[in-house]
Amino acid sequence: MGHHHHHSHGQHSDSTKNIGFAFILNLVFTIIEFIGGAMTNSVAILSDAIHDLGDTLAIGMGYFFEKYSNKEENTKYTYGYRRYSTLAAIVNIIVLTVGSILILFKTIPRLIEPQEVNSEGMVYMGILGVIVNGAAVFKLFGNKDSANQRVMMLHLMEDTLGWVAVLIGAIVMHFYDIPIIDPILSICIAVFILYNAIRNLFSILPIFLQAAPKTVNQEEIISELKEINHVTGAHDLHIWSLDGEFNVMSLHLTVDKNVDMKEASLIKQKVREIIDKDHIKHITIEIECDDEDCEMNHRH
Repeated sequence: MGHHHHHSHGQHSDSTKNIGFAFILNLVFTIIEFIGGAMTNSVAILSDAIHDLGDTLAIGMGYFFEKYSNKEENTKYTYGYRRYSTLAAIVNIIVLTVGSILILFKTIPRLIEPQEVNSEGMVYMGILGVIVNGAAVFKLFGNKDSANQRVMMLHLMEDTLGWVAVLIGAIVMHFYDIPIIDPILSICIAVFILYNAIRNLFSILPIFLQAAPKTVNQEEIISELKEINHVTGAHDLHIWSLDGEFNVMSLHLTVDKNVDMKEASLIKQKVREIIDKDHIKHITIEIECDDEDCEMNHRH
């Protein structure tokens, strides 16, 4: 298994190092937040902790599965490992959904009777939160070319904004006795997490359930296929996506009865040209005669 990893050196290892750094930073910080949230009795900080936990998981799994999902296919996973990134996303969505629902349960009673929080401790946590997440954003800013890292940067930006909100709320509570600010902030953050988790779920589920990718126009493909010489029809067209980028397709073509093997392979070549522009990376083509009693002319 080890021989798959040696090609990832060079410029790639920088981004891997960055992701490793971001992961450890986030992990340590998430633990500090849960402790800090408990000590200051602040649900807003706990809410932010859940948010950061989601990111820590996303970064960790992203790091692990990105290494994994580009592995070559083998006899056990004949399509390779691209599905893993989809799995990682679903795990993350579950964690965030459960986490934010728990926070809401904990927070809603506090709207009715707000509890005293240690606002000074919250101010320190808020400052720390802004610094740590801000640093992570800048760290990833260096290489925002990979889609994965762009997504992470957006996450970290959201986190940073969450902490800015907590910091401002803490400062206000420090000077004025308005303890209800804490649960209000908490609910805003939790609802935001929940909304994003559910939105992501809707974009991941179709991939998981092997729905046809939205970017591929099937009618158009079929009509183009029918224009190929000797092709009389196309049916049994299946198309799905492994991870939203790698699309797979299979179909049956019916052809005139006087098509020989050579022409059949030309037809397949044409089909590949047609589907190539649709990011379909893998296709299986079954050719059959439209006439019941005709056989492929193998005699040549």
